Amino acid sequence: MESLDIIKLVAAVLALAIAIIGHEIMHGWVAYMYGDTTAKNAGRLTINPISHIDLVGTIIVPAAMYFLPMLMGADSGFLFGWAKPVPINTSTVIRNGGYNAAMQVDLAGIVYNFTLAAFASIALVAMSQPTTADSLTYVFAYILVYQILIINVVLGVFNLLPVPQFDGAHFLMHLALKYKVNSVAEFFYKNERYGMIIVLIVIMTPLKDYVLFLPVRTILNLLLS
Repeated sequence: MESLDIIKLVAAVLALAIAIIGHEIMHGWVAYMYGDTTAKNAGRLTINPISHIDLVGTIIVPAAMYFLPMLMGADSGFLFGWAKPVPINTSTVIRNGGYNAAMQVDLAGIVYNFTLAAFASIALVAMSQPTTADSLTYVFAYILVYQILIINVVLGVFNLLPVPQFDGAHFLMHLALKYKVNSVAEFFYKNERYGMIIVLIVIMTPLKDYVLFLPVRTILNLLLS
């Protein structure tokens, strides 16, 4: 593996860690603002990556998506994954802030991802593309900012999808409960055990081109225009 490939991989791994760890911390932090100390008591409001590692979402899926295309003779893939979900006592949040508070908790990670992507896009526009005359430090910084932009947009879009267990579904469930559309909330609750299966189907099939990459490209075009 050449030095540039190593730089790209390290930058991508660091960008993924910043995206997914910050995403989970924001869920716990907003819940904490509404009196739920579950995440804090569990030691999950920390930037220590060890506290947030999920075997499948943080290690297996990112490694497979990055290296499998290379084994098949293509360029390296992109990194995508998730951290171990932060524990939230939704009943406490709803008791203190109602369903609006629960929906804020649901969207906190997504808002973090898109905000980080917006700042990364501003930095990327201000930076000049690296050349052979630039130092490896600058090359690494440029690639890191680029990866932060891409990965946070991908993560934000993915979590907006109404897939059981994910933020978009949790938001719709609490929105339905707020307006007493209990059938919708019950649907998402009953099908939570299938959420990970749906996720794997999406990212491992051409479905990702339509439900993931198309909105990602649209948002990236807006941020970089």
